[in-house]
Amino acid sequence: MNRLQGSAEALSALQITEDMKGLDTQSKSLLQYAEVLAVILRDTIAEYKGYSWKEVAGFIEVDSITSTMEVSPGRTNTKIRSDATEYNNLNEKTSLFDLAFRARNPQISTEDIQINLHIDVEPQKTYDVGYPIEKRGMYYLARRLSSQLSLALNVTDYNRLSKCYSIWICRDDIPKEDQYSISVYEMVNTKNTAPNTVSKENYDLMTLVVIKLGNTVYNGDEEDEEYELLRFLNTIMYPHKDDFMDTVSEYIDFSDNEALHKSS
Repeated sequence: MNRLQGSAEALSALQITEDMKGLDTQSKSLLQYAEVLAVILRDTIAEYKGYSWKEVAGFIEVDSITSTMEVSPGRTNTKIRSDATEYNNLNEKTSLFDLAFRARNPQISTEDIQINLHIDVEPQKTYDVGYPIEKRGMYYLARRLSSQLSLALNVTDYNRLSKCYSIWICRDDIPKEDQYSISVYEMVNTKNTAPNTVSKENYDLMTLVVIKLGNTVYNGDEEDEEYELLRFLNTIMYPHKDDFMDTVSEYIDFSDNEALHKSS
């Protein structure tokens, strides 16, 4: 594997998570680090197919994960805060993104103009929440897309809309036949009665990715599709294993931070 360079901050967060038995605030916080996100994004974002983990990490706008900004005030009153995006409107239930950020779209960006993907990652302790996770994911996508248009503009410019991804990583309560699977839902053109078709980039603006884990043991083979991703997610979503840091270190290189490693 072509490992990512790990930061001291990510190493510290991983070492704390290593002692935990389940998914909680601390283990979710691992996702704020570009080197962790890059492993997830490379195999879930179509625009990143064929790129290395290192290249994908470079696409992530790290400042967008931790900075505060408002999008479409008055319509959605959206604020992107450290590790959550809050939608809060009158007479509307508040919804929170676990992690929202922007990342470069290398397919349509140029040297002079950068076009971003708008991404949120949602780690979930359970898949069985009493309603379809997929419906909630599509709602999040719709809100993320609509919030890109600012009411401050005199004219609504739909050219400004960029593609959104919502990635849901569900840990427990997965039907056995669905365990360790990945489902992708996207917008497609299903019918044309005219000879001309519209470019996909002009309508395919929302993609939902649902990853279902389901067991503390992952028995996939290296030849399986998305083996590297599922093995990595099994490790960070089911911590408190003897080989936790050993497995993570196969993906992320912390050799420059040896001083922070726990003594055996």
